[in-house]
Amino acid sequence: MTNLITISSIQRRMAEGVPIGRVDEQIVRRLWWAALDTLQDEILLKMDLSRGLWIAAPLPALYEPRLLERLDGWVWTPDELSSFNFPNAGLLPPSRTRSIHQKSNFHNSNFNRFPLREEDGYDPLLIIITPEVQVAIALEGKPGERNLIMRSDPETFKDLLNMLDLRLKSENSQQAVELREALAALGQLRANEDLSKIFWPLLASRMAGLGPSLNIQTLPDNESINEFKNESNGEILLLEALTHEVRTPLATIRTLIRSILRRKDLSQVVISRLKQIDTECTEQIDRFGLIFNAVELEISEKKNSGLASTDLGNMLEILYPVWNKQLERRGLKLELDITSDLPHVLSDPERLELMLGGLIDRNSRGLQPGGTLFLTLRPAGQRLKLQIIWNSPNSIEGQNANGSENNSDLGTVLSWNPSTGSLQLTQAATQRLLASLGGRLTRRRDRGLTIFFPIAETKSGA
Repeated sequence: MTNLITISSIQRRMAEGVPIGRVDEQIVRRLWWAALDTLQDEILLKMDLSRGLWIAAPLPALYEPRLLERLDGWVWTPDELSSFNFPNAGLLPPSRTRSIHQKSNFHNSNFNRFPLREEDGYDPLLIIITPEVQVAIALEGKPGERNLIMRSDPETFKDLLNMLDLRLKSENSQQAVELREALAALGQLRANEDLSKIFWPLLASRMAGLGPSLNIQTLPDNESINEFKNESNGEILLLEALTHEVRTPLATIRTLIRSILRRKDLSQVVISRLKQIDTECTEQIDRFGLIFNAVELEISEKKNSGLASTDLGNMLEILYPVWNKQLERRGLKLELDITSDLPHVLSDPERLELMLGGLIDRNSRGLQPGGTLFLTLRPAGQRLKLQIIWNSPNSIEGQNANGSENNSDLGTVLSWNPSTGSLQLTQAATQRLLASLGGRLTRRRDRGLTIFFPIAETKSGA
């Protein structure tokens, strides 16, 4: 009996009583990514959970560091994970941001890994169990009948836990005991069946913000206009898919590395190398996260909605050590000059972190070793003026630090820099993304760039 417990059978139990899905693979994957973001960013993090556990397959779908450091996990992953050649790899969403306070935390992942069987399938599953909330999400269904399943009712959870217990007993009896002990340690669980009343509207709102599916066929009217739109949509769709496919294995590698770093028997050389890999993964995850933000902006055509009061000076001071280490590896220096007691600006602090990191990376790639990047923040009337100015020995007159004179645009979002061998956002995409964050970009030839941010209104004490 126990050998019949598969991840697929668990997902089928979750689907009992749920109408058959009516969407294809591409749409259901977008639903899954949006569901992970909704559940973690908009529900679990706001509950300030302190303890609990999570169970996932075929990848550790829980990616938010503040949750990973507090919850223990069990993950069923394919043996081929090391080469990332298993089907349907795009199961992790592009994490929109990382908390600026988590940048040097290498010890926030804790999960037990088990081999995924062939009969388990590759449909994703994530189960969260805490004293305050119990929720499970999964993809299920045949081709053309795909569905996103979300369950939080006690009856379903009782069956799911019994099935998981049987599965663990057949694989590792000790882990089955540890799971039961972990559940017992949580004490009385308070069921939250009304969670679906929160989850589905939030998910619908997030999906609406992403804009319509890029696969929707247009009407035959105005064929020339539609052909242009389809070509543009094809480019955006490709970039969206690429950002997912690049970030997914990198996020998984980083999660596994942070789990290994919890061990106490590692030599300093191994720890140093693992941390170096972690840093490289993080930088590339952030880099492709910035590209995804630009792609998402092209799809949704959102303006600067959702902006809030942001302490830009404090953000720069917190991020400075990370950027400085990044530039030191290239033989460069970073100098920060911030006027004291500056007012807050109106922006999106989480997306702005990725944007500023991208600008630092982009405008330092063309600098020769020994060069310096100057970062200054000054008041400018009803705005704050952020300047990024570069100084590089043996610089070529007429060419910016990022070699933008030689850039070749590959479309509306990306450009190719042959002098540095890197992909980066086009100047137009950079300006649009900064505008959505409340910033106005100006560039002076050979002098760097300047960004003006509006000062946030202060509430009157009256």
